[in-house]
Amino acid sequence: MKSISAVELHEKIKNGENVHIIDVREDVEVAEGKIPEAKHIPLGDIPNSLDKIDKNKHYYMVCRSGGRSSRACEFLINQGYNVTNMTGGMLAWQGEIE
Repeated sequence: MKSISAVELHEKIKNGENVHIIDVREDVEVAEGKIPEAKHIPLGDIPNSLDKIDKNKHYYMVCRSGGRSSRACEFLINQGYNVTNMTGGMLAWQGEIE
């Protein structure tokens, strides 16, 4: 499984790269703040939300600490998606939140 640090992902965003982020945390966690432009799909909803995820795009998966996003990555990789786990999750994120 591919991984990226929160710092590396933040650099990509700051450099203007077109990144696609999926936040798999629960609603109450996302209400405390998420990475701007991240799509929110709770981990438990991922299997029923594949129509919202484009197989032709690369996604960075985010959660609180990196565990749930890792599980989401495993599932999506098995479904043929191109995904990367952000290690450390939002606990490691130093960039803007909305």
